[in-house]
Order: sequence, then C-alpha cells, then structure tokens
Amino acid sequence: MSANKKSLLSDFTPQFFISMKTYSKEKFFKDLMAGIIVGIVALPLAIAFGIASGVSPEKGLFTAVIGGFIVSFLGGSTVQIGGPTGAFIVIVFGIIQQFGMSGLLIATFLAGIMLVVMGFLKLGTVIKFIPYPIIVGFTAGIALTIFSTQIKDLFGLQIEGGVPSGFIEKWAVYIRNFSSANWWVLGIGIASILIIVYSSKFIKKIPGSLIAIVLMTVLVYFMRHFWGIEGIETIGDRFSLKGNLPSITPVSINLEAVRILFPSAFTIAILCAIESLLSGKVADGVTGDKMNSNMELVAQGAANIIVPLFGGIPVTGAIARTMTNINNGGRSPVAGIIHAVVLLLILLFLVDLTKHIPMACLAGVLVVVSYNMSEWRSCVGILKGSKSDAAVLITTFLLTVVFDLTIAIEVGLILAIFLFLKRITETTNVSVIKDKLTINNDGESLLPEDNLKLPKGVEIFEIDGPFFFGIANKFDESMRIIGETSKVRIIRMRKVPFIDGTALHNLEILCVKSQKEGITIILSGVRANVRLALEKAHFSQLIGEENICDNIHLAIERANEIIEDTK
Repeated sequence: MSANKKSLLSDFTPQFFISMKTYSKEKFFKDLMAGIIVGIVALPLAIAFGIASGVSPEKGLFTAVIGGFIVSFLGGSTVQIGGPTGAFIVIVFGIIQQFGMSGLLIATFLAGIMLVVMGFLKLGTVIKFIPYPIIVGFTAGIALTIFSTQIKDLFGLQIEGGVPSGFIEKWAVYIRNFSSANWWVLGIGIASILIIVYSSKFIKKIPGSLIAIVLMTVLVYFMRHFWGIEGIETIGDRFSLKGNLPSITPVSINLEAVRILFPSAFTIAILCAIESLLSGKVADGVTGDKMNSNMELVAQGAANIIVPLFGGIPVTGAIARTMTNINNGGRSPVAGIIHAVVLLLILLFLVDLTKHIPMACLAGVLVVVSYNMSEWRSCVGILKGSKSDAAVLITTFLLTVVFDLTIAIEVGLILAIFLFLKRITETTNVSVIKDKLTINNDGESLLPEDNLKLPKGVEIFEIDGPFFFGIANKFDESMRIIGETSKVRIIRMRKVPFIDGTALHNLEILCVKSQKEGITIILSGVRANVRLALEKAHFSQLIGEENICDNIHLAIERANEIIEDTK
C-alpha cells in the first residue's frame, strides 16, 4: 500500500475502530454505565427538542437513536454524543413553516452531503477559526428565540390561529393574550424549572430534567384524573404516539428543490459543523484526547444524510450530553452507541408513558436549556472588550432574533472573513528604506549584525507579512512615497509567507511601470513557495533571473552592478 493511501486511511478512520484496538472489559463496564445515564438524560431533551422544532416527539427520538449511533460509530471523537439540539429548533421550525416537512428532509439531506464534502476537503480545522463573538451572538440569539417559543406552553395561553414565527409578532400576540394564562399550567412550568435547577445539588447521578418530568407527570395525572383540574395539556393531547420502528421514506430531490432549499441546507451544515467541533474541542480539553475534526464532519454528514430517510430532524454534537458522558466515565464511542440502544428500547417499550408528560414541564426543560445556551456572562465580557467584537456580537444576535438564523449565519460568515482580513492586514507592514539598512541575524543575513549603506539611487521596499489582496492599497500607497530619482528598487520579501494573484498582478504592474521609467526591480529574500508562484507567473522573463536574489547582500551587489553600468 502506498504512503498516500495509508495517510488517507489514517486521516479518515473512525475513532470507534481505533478504540477497539485497546478495548477491555473494564472500559466496557464504564462505557455501559455512562451510556445508560446519557440515554436517560437524552430522553426528555430528544422529546422536547422534537416538539419545539415542530415535529412529533417520536421524530426527536428517531433522530437521537439513529443520529446518535452513526455519530458514535463513524465519528472522530472518543466521547462525542450526537442527536437533536436546541440550536436547531429555530431553523427547523422555520423551514417546516415555510417548506413543510418534506422541505426539512431535503434540506437536512443536502446539509449532510455538504458536511461529508467539507470533511473530505479537510475543512474541519478551518471552521474552528470562526470568531468567538459571532458564535456567542448565534447561541445567545438562538437561546432567546427558544425561550420565546415556550411562552405559550409555559403560561398555558389560549391563542387562536397559532403563534406567528416572527420574534416581534410573537411577543405582540403573547401580550394580547396574556389574560388567558392558566395559573395551574404556569405552576407546573415553574415547579419543573426549580426542580431542574436545584435537584442537582442533592442528586448527582439522575438528571434534573428527568426528575422534573417524572414528578410533574405523576402530579398532573392525579390533578386531571382524581382532582378534576382541567386545562393542563399533555403530549398525548397534542400528538398521537406510536412505539414502532420508523419506516424508510425516500427523500425526493429535484433541481428546483435544491435551488430553493440550498440556503437553509447551508445554514444547517454550518451550524452543525460549528456546534459539533466546539463540543468536541471542549471534550478534548477535559479528556486530553484529540478529535479528528475532519472525520467528525464526515460522521455528522452521514448522520444527516441517513436520518431524513426515517423522518428525523438535523443531528449534531450535543455538548451537554457529551459532558454527561465524560463525567460518568465514558471514554470510547461504545458509550455513545449504548446511549442510542437505551433510547431505542425506551422508544419500543415505554413510549406510551410519554403521552402523560405535561407540555408545561417540557417548556420548563427548554427554558433551562435556553438559559444555559445564552452564555450571558460571555456576552457581557465581549461587550466590555473591543468595539469591533461588541459590534459583531450585537449584529449576529439581532439578526438571529429579529430575522432568522439563515441570514445571521450568512452575514456572520461574511463578518468573520472581513475580521480575518482586517487582522491579517494589520499585521502586514510595508516600509521604504532609502539611506541605511540595518541587518540582523534572522536567517537571511550572512553577518551577525551590520549596517548597510545604500548606494545612491537605490531604494528598498520591504514587505513584512502576507502579500495578498488585503494589502493591495497599502502597497500602492507605499509606492507613491518612493522618489522619482531612484534607479534601482529592491523589493525585500524575506518575511512574505505567501503571495496571491492580486499581489502578483500589482507586482507586475509595478515592474512594467518601473521599466518604462528606466528603473530596475530586484526581488530579495524570496521564499521557495513564493518563488514558485513567481515562476508560474513568468516573473523571471519580466525582470530577469539575475534580479531575483536569495538575500539582501546579493541584491545590493546586483544593485551596485546596475548603478555602475548606468554611469
């Protein structure tokens, strides 16, 4: 087998198969316990996220079972747990309202293909460079939107004609109908929130959301059937649940559907990539492992390709469930697979019990989820920092809340690119030297330290940093500073790590213009990769091979020769 094939196999080997090489009975029992606990934790979340996204609760369970299994089996992380998450509630609900369930399935399928392509193109490391203020703005906006979607069920509001999707319109409807609030329902919701928040102080192993659901379900059952209290809606009142395995439904895709749903699919793919890689990064910090980010993207893509075939919703890495897995001893993908099996058994044998869960209790679960997602402390810290970071945070937050996540992600990515270019441009300096050049022992100079006096008529133009389209204006402005009496211009490029097409074009214009003015251009300290780019652009033919020098000493010697020849 060739070295390239071996490298490719190692780059895209699922962590499950790597872990199996050193697996033991001791590790299995730890993974078994962690998987069972994570499965129990995932149950109320899968149901709540499914309902909040606008689908039936069993579709949330389908997603957790199938997606969770695929992410663990194919993923690049030892501990990542996949499934539906709160981040997708907003985008999924919006797609269903606009394009129906079939539109969601197509968008999720397309997003899966995008993620697989991103993984095989090794873009996993690139996505992690999205600026932190943009990510915080997304998550804070999503958190507020999730909270807003739960007000109706939390207060038991009676709203005719449904709740609008727009944030401002939604709150206007809530305010108009606030007088219809059911205080029994609100009591159930508040009690659920308090149980979730405070039960962890006394009971460590059992998640507060599960405790709240069990206690509130029993309480509401007695309130409805024995105490005659009406108006407390349960899952069974709104949905018809079936404890069956999902049937395969082909996703019908055509060119028109791809054209219409491509922006939504792109949003799902980017959001999935960001959340999964952030979750994996946090997990790596705790376990000391290193996630294969590209393989993780491939696994997330595979999950989002397969889940729509069973009517599920988007899958991503879930940081809360991943941390639960780690804290309970899970150290291999086997724990994630066991979590999926636990959810499958619940789906097959216990799903009938879920119809008694009060909607207000699920609303309470999601209120706590939205609070934990809000990252308000991070928001405060960023707002106290630089004005540019604060502006980016506020922009992405408002776009997410007021408009939708698709627009927010598109604008956010554009902002990320501009921020990157701005910071790279700020690190690139352009300077002009006319009289004396100080040489330090930085790898190019042959002398430890020297001051080189420049011959009359020679000027040095030094670029310190990447030479690309982002500094084109700075390049042109610096060129205007150079006097008209020079006979030789040395462009010192020892600190230029790369050069792009725009910079090559600018350099070519400079060379042609200088030749017309009788000025010779010499390039000094050109690195190997930059020299290769120059060769492809035929620069040696333009300025002469002898005018491309390895270091500044040779460049000045060449300049002296040119000055002598012109006398």
